[in-house]
Amino acid sequence: MKFSDWCAGVWVLVLLFATGCSFGPAETDPAPTPTSAVSPSPSSPSASAPPAHESAAPALDATVSKLDDRQWEGMVTAGAWRPECPVGRTELRRLEMNHWGFDGKIHRGALVVRDDVADSLVRVFTDLFEHRFPIRRMEPIEAYGGDDDASMRADNTSAFNCRRQGQANAPSTKSPHANGRAVDINPMENPWRDGRCDCWQPSAAHSSRTPGRGKILENGPVWRAFTTEGWIWQDISTADYQHFDTGYPSRPLR
Repeated sequence: MKFSDWCAGVWVLVLLFATGCSFGPAETDPAPTPTSAVSPSPSSPSASAPPAHESAAPALDATVSKLDDRQWEGMVTAGAWRPECPVGRTELRRLEMNHWGFDGKIHRGALVVRDDVADSLVRVFTDLFEHRFPIRRMEPIEAYGGDDDASMRADNTSAFNCRRQGQANAPSTKSPHANGRAVDINPMENPWRDGRCDCWQPSAAHSSRTPGRGKILENGPVWRAFTTEGWIWQDISTADYQHFDTGYPSRPLR
């Protein structure tokens, strides 16, 4: 090797070390480690928005169903239905729905009604719910042993009742209640004049038709909701402020 060639080689090595180069392939930076998704902050919409059922406006949430074995047995045991009644199990429906109470809270109630008026009553009670009309309680008549007087004293809103002898509008093929096409609403606030005793039932306390909570007045929201659907208010010869039906003798709407 010539001396000049040796010197040139030395200078190449010196330059390589001085510039930090190497003879192998250059190394690359390792790929960044993936990170988990960042949870939304409490102020982000997806974190703060309540579940849909919490933000939804209150609604009637009505269901119409056939009577199950337990419900039917309760009606028969209580005497609310007997073989001489004009309608049977296959023609009756259980209407469950929300309603506003006198305490300003929403409660769940139920009525037993004829199948051919169930949809109409859903529309009626939807209107009442939207007006926040208060209803004291809403239980099928078997909760009171089929006794209309006991139901009225409890200020209970009810519908179907094939009443026993001795009770008003006792069972007949013509009876609106025995056919499941009548509704009595807030009896205490809306009493009826009982011709048998010439007295107000269940109480005379609210017999005057002055405005008041839970009372039914002509041209008021309850009256409009029912009559718009073709129901009749006080369809008897004496004052009966709690009562709506589809006609006497009992018949389908319209």
